[in-house]
Amino acid sequence: MSTLPTLSPQKILEAKIVSHCYFYSANSVKPSFFLPNPHATAARSSRRVKQLIHRGATGGASAPAGQPMSVAHMASSNVDGTDDRISRISSTIRVIPDFPKPGILFQDITTLLLDPKAFKDTIDLFVERYKDKNINVVAGVEARGFIFGPPIALAIGAKFVPMRKPKKLPGEVISEEYSLEYGTDTMEMHVGAVQPGERAIVVDDLIATGGTLNAAIRLLERVGVTVVECACVIELPELEGRVKLGNKPLFVLVSSA
Repeated sequence: MSTLPTLSPQKILEAKIVSHCYFYSANSVKPSFFLPNPHATAARSSRRVKQLIHRGATGGASAPAGQPMSVAHMASSNVDGTDDRISRISSTIRVIPDFPKPGILFQDITTLLLDPKAFKDTIDLFVERYKDKNINVVAGVEARGFIFGPPIALAIGAKFVPMRKPKKLPGEVISEEYSLEYGTDTMEMHVGAVQPGERAIVVDDLIATGGTLNAAIRLLERVGVTVVECACVIELPELEGRVKLGNKPLFVLVSSA
């Protein structure tokens, strides 16, 4: 079987675009999209491929599986493009082809965590964003929101509230069901963890389809919390997760171009 580095730049880009439709969201219990015919999907995406190639999005060669690389040719989204922290962050995130299933490009932030400077840059950018916004609650979405949420909460003087999958929290919980491509899932939060009138941000490592972030927003708003913004390290805009968030602002550090 051919590996990514042996493919032409156009074929690599086609594979990336198709695989975004198959992307396994790290905040989902099961894969978000598993379309039955990837060849049909590739055909429907041909116009998008040409546009990206025309803009020079093919860039350099893809890294071999398991090697650090920029996240699908990441570009800054909500942060000043001249801030060199963004390029440092994106360069430490790697893409793992065919994980957890064939045809998927998994956006792996564990290599970012191995780089203390890039990890600190990531936290610093979020802290700079929220330190003066009177945030009382940092709600972290399981599981990787648990990595970025607590240091942000400590730095801005807010409490950290875990938003968990079913049957993970002891004691009384409130739940919010949300839709996946096939079936549904549930998010839970402890009763009494937040209070009416508090101001929250929702943190996760990545936004793909936006389903889990939207569920977290609904869960917090049900108990009278004002959700100021959602904050993610990575965005896959092809999956239009922002649309599902409605009028809720989204702050991301890197976004696929």
